[in-house]
Amino acid sequence: MGERRVAILYGSQTGCAQDVAERLWREAKYYGLHGPVLPMDDYPIHELIHETKVIFVCSTTGQGDDPDNMKKFWKFLLKRSLPSNSLNKMNFAVLGLGDSSYLKFNFCAKRLYRRLLQLGAQSLVEPGYADDQHDLGADAVIHPWISNLWKTLSHFIPSLEACFNYELPLFPPRWSVTTCDDRSASLGNIEEADLKQTNSARVTCIHNERVTAPDHFQDTRFIKFTLNNLKYVPGDVLSVKPNNSAENVRKFFDLFGDRVNEINPDVVVMVAEISADMPVPFALRKPVNLNILASQYWDLNMVPRRYAFELLSHFTDSDLEREKLKEFVSAAGQDELYTYCNRPKRTILEVLADFPHATANFPLGYFFELFQPIRPRAFSIASSPSIHVCEIHILVAVVKYKTNLKAPRLGLCSNWLASMRPNDSVIIQLKAGSFSFPVEKKIPSIMIGPGTGIAPFRSYVFEVSNDENFPKNYIFFGNRYENADFYFKNDWHTLQSQGKIGIFTAFSRDLDHKVYVQHIIEQNGQFLADLIATKSAYIFVAGNSKNMPDAVRKAFVSNYAIYEGIDEIAAENFFQTLEQKGRYQTETWS
Repeated sequence: MGERRVAILYGSQTGCAQDVAERLWREAKYYGLHGPVLPMDDYPIHELIHETKVIFVCSTTGQGDDPDNMKKFWKFLLKRSLPSNSLNKMNFAVLGLGDSSYLKFNFCAKRLYRRLLQLGAQSLVEPGYADDQHDLGADAVIHPWISNLWKTLSHFIPSLEACFNYELPLFPPRWSVTTCDDRSASLGNIEEADLKQTNSARVTCIHNERVTAPDHFQDTRFIKFTLNNLKYVPGDVLSVKPNNSAENVRKFFDLFGDRVNEINPDVVVMVAEISADMPVPFALRKPVNLNILASQYWDLNMVPRRYAFELLSHFTDSDLEREKLKEFVSAAGQDELYTYCNRPKRTILEVLADFPHATANFPLGYFFELFQPIRPRAFSIASSPSIHVCEIHILVAVVKYKTNLKAPRLGLCSNWLASMRPNDSVIIQLKAGSFSFPVEKKIPSIMIGPGTGIAPFRSYVFEVSNDENFPKNYIFFGNRYENADFYFKNDWHTLQSQGKIGIFTAFSRDLDHKVYVQHIIEQNGQFLADLIATKSAYIFVAGNSKNMPDAVRKAFVSNYAIYEGIDEIAAENFFQTLEQKGRYQTETWS
């Protein structure tokens, strides 16, 4: 394969791991290395035994699930027929991107690391486990880990060491971007490219209702779409890629107002491959105008990462701006960067406005380096395929909050969905969720879904409600006020009156003391312990990842110890077994 070849393979669900892998690829190119940067599933797996140096970057989704674009790769690695020396030529490094608020923090990276060792590969460096919960985000681990990796590789490739004495230069852009004079050329359409993905369809909004009280701080939407050709099951998720708001698109072009001849909505660009290691995405293989890119492709609401400030520092003609930008990029300046950018969630458009000299000189050819693509957002499906025929429902909490900046922070996707009107269309993709509901009809489920975490349970209980062979299921719902944010209240009362479910609620602000779902679990401890011990009940937990999942789990473990007459350690071991068997499942988000 060659001394200077380094393959960079990633598993990425939302694009973060891909971004890091592409950064590694850029730096590898600078150091004179070569090799592909690919999703693991796109890599020709039969070549793996010949690779001598491989860098793996992967995230973890749901309950320790693999990202979609590494599932086949991982399945192959698990083959029992693979000899224990299959990869004895390989030196490798693993970087995981995770969130420590999840039970299985960086589970995929840890599992991948162990399996590569089992197959005879040698680790170049200790695995890196980045954590979104860190004040500086994943970068707190990523940057020092990458620096250590290159230094370690220099032992294998001595010529690399000479590069470490210099500041990293401006890397070439990943693709060639040129303007196209032929305005009559057949233009690409980002949305139409999205339609070509598996299980994708254009659907029409038929209902968009605010389901929280008008004076409640949280705007939550119950949205229905038509669905004719795609099939789903309870537990699946609907993935939607939003467009930027018209206001942000206008702000984008206003920022480059002095370059109106070069950067305006009608300018058409061609995006071409520079290196076979970095192919152009399907959506960009036709000429496309800047209006489509600004509306449908670049995330104008993103909080920029460290690399964005590095890029800007190369193009400003202001000494003051350059000094500040270089400070943000330096190791010593990370606290200040956090205070300026990460803590207040300052957007890329706001950053560009703060550095007008860098913005005025920033070349069009580097826009794809500066702006990340819009990533799809996933929502648990709240409808039943057999009851809500030809429809699909989601529950959306609209993200809007204040920081120390004047303008409120707005979630891109939730606000875009909230603005939809009947007959508006959107392209969606259906994907398997992380919940696997019981198929055996005698097994009850205990479902804990505070807030919008209740959505997948509505799908399931409606789906089984017409089958007399299914037992009664139990819903634990929590929010602030019964009269302000009791989602699907009428549905639950109807199903309860029919004997289909039991509903337990906790409204934290209705009483003079706060009550949460874990307290209701404790109050019903003996009943729940009996369901688990004698009825083999499944437990599902969905909702915000901050404190709730741990508190709920502790309540279950404590209850079980008390009412089954065992100690806490035995109860903890029992619940670990439930998790391994899929009888205790969580789906949480931050």
